[in-house]
Amino acid sequence: MTGIPVGISTCLLGKEVRHDGGHKHSRYCTQVLAKHFDFRPICPELEAGLGVPRPTIHLRKYPEGMRLIQTSGNADHTDEIRGFIDEVLPTLGNLRGYILMKKSPTCGMERVKVYTEKGNHIDSSGVGLFAEALMEAYPLMPVEEEGRLNDSMLRENFIERVFAYDDWLQNVAGENLSKQALIEFHTRHKFTLMAHSERIYRQLGPLLADLKSEPLEQIADRYIHLFMEAMSQRVSRGSHVNAMQHLLGYLKDNMSSEEKSVLLEQIEAYRREEVPLVVPMTLLRLAQRKEPADYLTSQKYLTPYPDELGLRNNV
Repeated sequence: MTGIPVGISTCLLGKEVRHDGGHKHSRYCTQVLAKHFDFRPICPELEAGLGVPRPTIHLRKYPEGMRLIQTSGNADHTDEIRGFIDEVLPTLGNLRGYILMKKSPTCGMERVKVYTEKGNHIDSSGVGLFAEALMEAYPLMPVEEEGRLNDSMLRENFIERVFAYDDWLQNVAGENLSKQALIEFHTRHKFTLMAHSERIYRQLGPLLADLKSEPLEQIADRYIHLFMEAMSQRVSRGSHVNAMQHLLGYLKDNMSSEEKSVLLEQIEAYRREEVPLVVPMTLLRLAQRKEPADYLTSQKYLTPYPDELGLRNNV
């Protein structure tokens, strides 16, 4: 494995697996993210045996729940799809994230069209059967739709969550769990948490203050659920400014008054939406490298993902 394992709808890789024999190639996924992610492609409809090409299917609402019904002929493919889902879900526990195809009756994360028993359109409040089962089975896993990755804020948030979740699975979860591993993880992500949710950040400190109060596995489980809840929240400019000002507090004693003035100016320029986040963040990183502060050396907030992704150029 050369990258972080991430699941993806097969059609997004340019594979001709859609009902009409086409694809939905995402060049961002194949040309940018593929340099860092080791994609595991899945097409539930194809792998459940429906073939290519195949009749279109959609979600129909019945009293007993949603069914996947063929639009021509009314054939019911729910059992085939659910059978495949039950088979594949247990094999996805090593994934750090998942990118889904929007509006698909199997893979759509939200806004999927829903129909009546007779095939009349009701609304677009549905969730694809595979997507729904995936998110229920792995509530911590970052999941996003490819179309939403066109939004720079959503794109940055998703990728940051993937790298943070990878850190947890590699260094804390399972056999790696220890008091030290848990504390070190929290320390690495302190400023990231502060930026995403100061409320949850203040909850997690007391949670870790007494690691003997209950079994460590229970504390870790509560911790990571709260952590990923915080990470799912978008960071406002004001929250970034607050986190950067806290970081500056650890650096200012080793900075000249001119360096400090320039950095504060750029932080305020970011607050006023005059420059992207990468500008003040680069100055903070330069200050940290010039006079390394031990506490900041491991901070993921300074480098949450590879620089070449350029995500902070647009937030």
